[in-house]
Amino acid sequence: MTLPEGNASAPSGEEAHFRALESLYASAPINRLFRSHLTIDTPGHSVIEFQVDETVYHAAGAVHGTVYFKMLDDAAFYAANSLVSDRFLLTTGFNLLFTRPLRKGIVRAEGRWISGRRRVYVAEAALIDESGEEVGRGTGTFMRSQYDLSSLPGYRRVTKDES
Repeated sequence: MTLPEGNASAPSGEEAHFRALESLYASAPINRLFRSHLTIDTPGHSVIEFQVDETVYHAAGAVHGTVYFKMLDDAAFYAANSLVSDRFLLTTGFNLLFTRPLRKGIVRAEGRWISGRRRVYVAEAALIDESGEEVGRGTGTFMRSQYDLSSLPGYRRVTKDES
């Protein structure tokens, strides 16, 4: 992982957790199918930016619901997992609302934690198209799994020795 220019030390604590979650997202094999980038800057909030084109359209010429679900679920998930530094969360339920058809362009999924800090976390996400219009919204529930974040190969915290 490369540190931003001008940063003499590796991130620590919360910031290191956020960078490691971003690394985990980038390492997921499913993301080879979706050109996307996750950013976590504050606890309980995430942003995924991605590009859509005709390759993900359904027969009527708009983006297939699979893309809506994937990006909304991921944004809500990472908003919730930004608050949990020891365990990987799992989606246990997700409600999705399609509000407008989505066509090609740059899209942003914004995730926000709503409640929960012990067993169940609730987070929501909105999908915003290139013109700034909301095209979809979702709310999910997430639970701690048996998977220790530090055991996942993609979850990589940078140490001061590596900077």
